[in-house]
Amino acid sequence: MSVAREMTPERAIEALTWAADVAGDPALFDRKPERPAPAEWRAVPPPVFREHMDRLLTSKHPEPGLDAIESVGCLDAWLPEVAAMVGFGDNEWRHKDVWKHTKQVVKQSVPRAEVRWGALLHDIGKPKTRRIDDRGNVTFHGHAEVGAAMFRKRVADRIGFEGAECDRIHFLILHHLRAAQYDEDWTDAAVRRFYNQMSDGLRDLLDLSRADITTKRPEKRRRGVQQISLLAKRIRELQEEDTKVAPLPKGLGTVIMEAFGLPPSKRLGDLMKQLTAAAEAGDVEPQRPAEYYIAYLAERREEYRLED
Repeated sequence: MSVAREMTPERAIEALTWAADVAGDPALFDRKPERPAPAEWRAVPPPVFREHMDRLLTSKHPEPGLDAIESVGCLDAWLPEVAAMVGFGDNEWRHKDVWKHTKQVVKQSVPRAEVRWGALLHDIGKPKTRRIDDRGNVTFHGHAEVGAAMFRKRVADRIGFEGAECDRIHFLILHHLRAAQYDEDWTDAAVRRFYNQMSDGLRDLLDLSRADITTKRPEKRRRGVQQISLLAKRIRELQEEDTKVAPLPKGLGTVIMEAFGLPPSKRLGDLMKQLTAAAEAGDVEPQRPAEYYIAYLAERREEYRLED
């Protein structure tokens, strides 16, 4: 009676190494090793898989590396959520192939491991959320939320993502559509709300959002990239504004109204702007008690049109 050979990970690790090497030098693709059996893939320790995948994803040519790792059965064993996107939606429903799109997003994203993992996994919710209406239009409503839940419940533990790294990749999957929804009509309050919600993940999210624009139409691509850039510019401007120390103390407007009998009005607003400009120019000292500015204005009633 023959005894089944215990599967060891050596051949699978060899295939992993080859795929990661291909991501550095696509010419190595022709040196494809024998395809490991599913049990051999399952025998690979998660830290070893992560080590090779990190190298593949952050290499100069991740697209052929991903083609390589898919061709030897690795995705089926380790990332079936990604394998489900291979060939998904190319011809049948006339929308772009999700796997081709995903590989391009990985390639276009900055080579930081967490961002590229986010790029690889950002659309894993699409196969489960595809709907076709009566006109043949395809939608993926809620795919970001579904994909984020799939990552948290299945992928993270399997691959060994933990702590802040796990949280960041989950964050990128969940919010990858948010920046692309930006419109120049957003108020400053809306932009502030957005960047406060995105917190320290903002940089990675904007980088992923730029990479997620893969349209072949140059004008559409230009508009998409421009919108992300405009959002980033507004965020920088508002953050700079928010970090400035206000030159005048809070509540000064109320004190001025009481001292000079002024009602809430454009006149009061103009007066506050004049005082702010004077403080920024160094004509008055910033952040002094309100009485200081009342005395300053009282001495210059005519200049500030505060005649009795």
